[in-house]
Amino acid sequence: MLPYESIRDAEAALNRTLTFAERLWFEYSATKSDYFLFCHNILFLFVIFTVVPLPMVVVEMMRGGGVDKYKIQPKVRLSFREMFKCYRDVMVMFFLVIGPLQLVSYPSIKFVGIRTGLPLPSGWEIAAQLLVYFTVEDYTNYWMHRFLHGKWGYENIHCVHHEYTAPVAFAAPYAHWAEVLILGIPAFLGPAIAPGHMVTFWLWIALRQIEAIDTHKGYAC
Repeated sequence: MLPYESIRDAEAALNRTLTFAERLWFEYSATKSDYFLFCHNILFLFVIFTVVPLPMVVVEMMRGGGVDKYKIQPKVRLSFREMFKCYRDVMVMFFLVIGPLQLVSYPSIKFVGIRTGLPLPSGWEIAAQLLVYFTVEDYTNYWMHRFLHGKWGYENIHCVHHEYTAPVAFAAPYAHWAEVLILGIPAFLGPAIAPGHMVTFWLWIALRQIEAIDTHKGYAC
């Protein structure tokens, strides 16, 4: 919650006029707790898991139409029922694991110093922090993924993710609950190393999930 009674108080504290984006942020977040703002991630993830894969569902249902040449496994097609089942299973995981994990992980966000106040970060600051986040996540995720492809990791955890042998966008978050927890570590390390503003954290979580959906879409384009 912002420690200002009004925009005028905020401008006096910063000794400058608020930007348009900062005014919007003040109007939205001034009376909301930091915990409530953090929990926006649950809504964002639900929307991303539901909406972002939909164009690829349409493409997958288009048999022929010039799209087959871009499909990585052109002879393998999933029916609408199979894709809906994947989405349904992802939603079960979302409500039983991902959502509750978001609800209880707020103390870690406060501990590393992710802030919600003013001023908002500049575009350069956001870009620099996102670069760190993607770099750290890519490196650590690689080693976690290698562990999950080892004999024990694959047989006990990672095999669930590979139940869909042909990539499909909805299957990006389709995984064993333990894998969700394990691969959440690389996603959090970047913000822990270079903590920023909550809006940067929101953007990072959204972009990371969109990237995962893109890499699982099953088309090389």
